[in-house]
Amino acid sequence: MIPELVAFDLDDTLAPSKTRLPQEMARIIVRLLDRTSVCVISGGQFGQFRTQVVEALVDAPRLDRLHLLPACGTQYYRCVDGEWQRIYVEALTDDEKSRAMEAVETCARDLGLWEEHTWGPVLEDRESQITFSALGQQAPVDAKKAWDPSGDKKLKLREAVAGKLLDLEVRAGGSTSVDITRVGRDKSFGIAKLLEMTGLSKADVLFYGDRLDEHGNDYPVKAMGIPCVAVDDWHDTLVKLEDLLSQA
Repeated sequence: MIPELVAFDLDDTLAPSKTRLPQEMARIIVRLLDRTSVCVISGGQFGQFRTQVVEALVDAPRLDRLHLLPACGTQYYRCVDGEWQRIYVEALTDDEKSRAMEAVETCARDLGLWEEHTWGPVLEDRESQITFSALGQQAPVDAKKAWDPSGDKKLKLREAVAGKLLDLEVRAGGSTSVDITRVGRDKSFGIAKLLEMTGLSKADVLFYGDRLDEHGNDYPVKAMGIPCVAVDDWHDTLVKLEDLLSQA
């Protein structure tokens, strides 16, 4: 039985970090959209979703069933009459943004984690979220994996920044990133908002993620009681989706 909504993390679940959905994944998502609704939730901004997901699915006949939740669901996009429209955004104030950027840069420099040679901007204003990417937004996957294989650097930075921003929430994001939002705005917030807007229940959803461990950025979805499938990478997701589609 295929759930009424199948939800996914993006980077390392549907595609390698910051890259377009591989053709095999795009094809299986199109097949899934023919059967049920699909949600993609990630810390990235909509421009990243457009590059990685929308452009890979441009010919999909059922884009009306695709729910996109950038910035961990503090933004929500739907395809309406062939055009992608933002349904809502919960924007940070200018004061919240400036304090977040100052805190993360100060802490990164103090900890020796501010890199001088990067691939693109290190700090990004995503309207509802401030994101620090240690090696820049366009860093190659291999470089990101090599920068912090244990995850210790990211966790130390998160703890330091959280100590300076008591009214905001600081989370370890992707492989080299730290995300700053209002309190409680993790992936569970985005999924809860989507359930509210669609009228679905937790039992109607199945979530796939590569970071469902306790310190992972997919864990809040598991903690809220959504049925989850842990995956190792996008290849593993592909295999498990084939199993799902074969059930009905």
